[in-house]
Amino acid sequence: MADTVHNDTRLTAAKRAVYVAFMGSGWAMSSWATRIPQIRDGLELTPSRLGLLLLAIAAGSIVALPLAGIIVTRLGSRATITAMAGLLGVSMTGIAFGYQLGVVPVAISLFGFGFAQGAWDVAMNVQGAVVERKLGKSIMSRFHAGFSVGMVAGALTGTATLALHISVTVHLIFFGLAIAAAVIASIRWFIPDTDADPVATTSDAVPQPSALSTWTEPRTLLVGLFVLAFAFAEGTGVDWIAVAVIDDYGAPATSGTLTYAIFLAAMTTGRWFGPGLLDRYGRVRVLRVLALIALAGLCLFVFGASLPVAFAGACLWGLGTSLGFPVGMSAAADDPSRAASRVSVVASVGYCAFLGGPPLIGFLGDHITVQKGLIAVAALLAIALMITNVIRPLDPTRKN
Repeated sequence: MADTVHNDTRLTAAKRAVYVAFMGSGWAMSSWATRIPQIRDGLELTPSRLGLLLLAIAAGSIVALPLAGIIVTRLGSRATITAMAGLLGVSMTGIAFGYQLGVVPVAISLFGFGFAQGAWDVAMNVQGAVVERKLGKSIMSRFHAGFSVGMVAGALTGTATLALHISVTVHLIFFGLAIAAAVIASIRWFIPDTDADPVATTSDAVPQPSALSTWTEPRTLLVGLFVLAFAFAEGTGVDWIAVAVIDDYGAPATSGTLTYAIFLAAMTTGRWFGPGLLDRYGRVRVLRVLALIALAGLCLFVFGASLPVAFAGACLWGLGTSLGFPVGMSAAADDPSRAASRVSVVASVGYCAFLGGPPLIGFLGDHITVQKGLIAVAALLAIALMITNVIRPLDPTRKN
């Protein structure tokens, strides 16, 4: 009885720690994103040059993600996030000072920021899958809601720092170091990523396929493509909504940040209430409907002629993209024995959206405005609609 209570308490603590890890990652990302317009102005960047600078974050993540499965397997999710939180704090400090010096120090710091976020992402999803499995409840999307809560908090605090005329430097240094410290303190409650079996011997151990072989699995790659489409829709909103509202709608900076906050709030709402819908209607039907909602929101935002229409479009856009990434991660982790390697592969493919998205939208922004360039997001969401069946659970007893 005492052991059961102890295990339940430990599992509850681990669940809370996973929430903190997701929230910290989201808060850090949003803290940076709310300051993109000011950093752009400080560096005097055109939309295409800004897109190339944003590529540094994606490049860091792309480098980290293929390595993350190996890193997490060898070091564990707790040690991985501890190291990455430290790197993130240093990188945000580098951005805070670097934008006063030029593009190069900012690009280097953004690469470190992206590397930290990429490896952190895989580690926290692996730990989230472990906790989800031990709880016996589908709560992965709520962990991702924690990420969105962190992003909303970052957007709101970013709006506050703008209103209070707090400098970019003070803002990023304070939150970068505070987030790193809070996450490192919390994740000491993580549980082991795998269950040790003291009875097992080398002779009866089941050989596992190599991590490289995961890249040849058709389902895993298609799940990655599905995640890529939703990641592109989500990441484009994070990077470009505020810029589009300020530049193309002619709105003040606070309105741009508010639109960004609306987008994130809608996404958070979808992720928090998503588990009930997924359990009732299944992954495939829910994600198809959400993709259509995202497309409707994009149309409103792209073709709208007033700020209230942009607000409505951002709301539907955020709601529609809410479950794509977390459901993709759950689909990748359907088989616990291959979760780390498959999550790494799916995340790697998905993060290609962050690699190609910023320069693509920046290039289109130079020629047809950022607002109209967002039409490219709709094309990938249409592809996601056509391949939604790949996210059906591997376990036939689960709702699909």
